Amino acid sequence: MNAPVVVAYVGLGSNLGDSAGILQAAFESLGRTPGIRLRRASGLYRTPAWGMTDQPDFTNAVAMLETTLAARDLLAAMLDIERAAGRERREDGSDRWGPRTLDLDLLLYADAVIDEPGLRVPHPYLHQRAFALLPLLQIAPDAWIPGVGAARDALSTIPSEDIEALTYDAPPPPRAAG
Repeated sequence: MNAPVVVAYVGLGSNLGDSAGILQAAFESLGRTPGIRLRRASGLYRTPAWGMTDQPDFTNAVAMLETTLAARDLLAAMLDIERAAGRERREDGSDRWGPRTLDLDLLLYADAVIDEPGLRVPHPYLHQRAFALLPLLQIAPDAWIPGVGAARDALSTIPSEDIEALTYDAPPPPRAAG
């Protein structure tokens, strides 16, 4: 029996090294992961650091995926991609808001609401983060956040003027085999 195909959205961020190149490589890694198909990639956005503000600006983007992976398995694949990019996470979470080579966040997994240890979907701060909402709306103008409502309505309630769209050629979706 085939697993159902689910549309998921992943937030990407980096503020160490060649952030644009790191995000490009992350888009490609997501698209090469078994059970995942990269459908769309947003442009890149420069964003002042959020949380711990004494660090370099972030480069952010969002990927639209089609996946047959369960949410927990998708998260595991995302963490593998982060580690391959040099991301190290402290077990105590003390580096949660600090600088990083790559951060991948599962923003939406279809219309699922999941609240388990280590996995919360929709992302609990999505509706408060313009740096995630702007690229999400670029590739999914009608995005809906379960329990919150339309992503565009959430964006209209928070400041976004300090976020700058960067010139960037998003990777094309992979070609179908055959």
